[in-house]
Amino acid sequence: MKPIPSKPEPPRSESLPAADVHGLRELPGVHVEGYSLQLRDKDGFVGDQASQTAFRELLERWRKRRRKNGKDPLGELHSRDLSKKELDKVLGAKKASEAGDVMHGVIEEFTEELASVIQRFLRQPSWHKVERIVIGGGFPESDVGERAVLQTGAILEELGLHVQLGRLSHNVDDGGLIGWVHLTPPALLRKYDAILAVDIGGTNVRCGIVKTRYRKARDFSRAQVLRREKWRHADEGPNRSHMVEHIADMLMDMVRYSERKKIRLAPFIGIGCPGLIRSDGSIARGAQNLPGDWESHAFHLPTAVWRRMLTLGADPMLVLMHNDAVVQGLSELPFMRDVKHWGVLTIGTGLGNVSFTNVPLPEEANGGAKTSKKKA
Repeated sequence: MKPIPSKPEPPRSESLPAADVHGLRELPGVHVEGYSLQLRDKDGFVGDQASQTAFRELLERWRKRRRKNGKDPLGELHSRDLSKKELDKVLGAKKASEAGDVMHGVIEEFTEELASVIQRFLRQPSWHKVERIVIGGGFPESDVGERAVLQTGAILEELGLHVQLGRLSHNVDDGGLIGWVHLTPPALLRKYDAILAVDIGGTNVRCGIVKTRYRKARDFSRAQVLRREKWRHADEGPNRSHMVEHIADMLMDMVRYSERKKIRLAPFIGIGCPGLIRSDGSIARGAQNLPGDWESHAFHLPTAVWRRMLTLGADPMLVLMHNDAVVQGLSELPFMRDVKHWGVLTIGTGLGNVSFTNVPLPEEANGGAKTSKKKA
């Protein structure tokens, strides 16, 4: 891809993303009670004990113990380099094996950690009324992750914590993009077919075109990703500037695709990013898994992306940012209307978290139907 030249800087009143509209907590149909909570114990952040990174580290510890007594049953590759398919194959083997014993032992120990972390979250004021938790992120997309989630639910029941655990309704790569339809200004929803969305994680960046399908389902239950690109930036080790440039390249690819397919693309970009997002679009904390200093007062991601983008049509571009777990959670909103309080945990490089309280919509107040989220 050819580099995109920086956009000429017009007067500030026409140029920069709107101030104090990022990281909103009061949204149509839902209130964000809290997100990006950082609970600590003597070993550091509690959430770090239940991340996908923690699972790989735990697996490596189990393998090291086996190596002392002989050959590693999972081979020579480091645990962080083993693919999900390889781990799933070990777990799903019909014949008993030493490798299978290791996997079952690691899953059992990890589920105890995950159940303990959930227990800690449920003690927090913003979480103590939560009735259902949706597990997102890349981890539960594997057979290993699904087994861990199911076993965690069983442990929570044994502890007397009657909270449902569910999985994302959408593909994990889509949830962090689709959630942006709930944060798009209503005027743009009525005028255009689709929006641009970005989901930034500690390992991957996802960029896509989200068709709102607003006229077919006002609750956005039929929103879908028309096209998506995924960049595993962790393999390339980019610096902060390179990441912004590459994200802009991905977005411009989506713009060109929309032009070819005659998709009416709104002049809107939603960016989901780890950490606590201030109302001015800066990151207060929690972006430690991203390369460089994303919490610097001299760095403003929405503006950095905006400056590299072209105006779509006659309307000025609007770039908004929110926490990635919040956005992924909002993709579940149409399917969570049968509970009052619910939360989301995204198990990825780190552990993202958010809790919500549903607010009645006008159609619900008039007896409209609710869409239920099935228990895992």
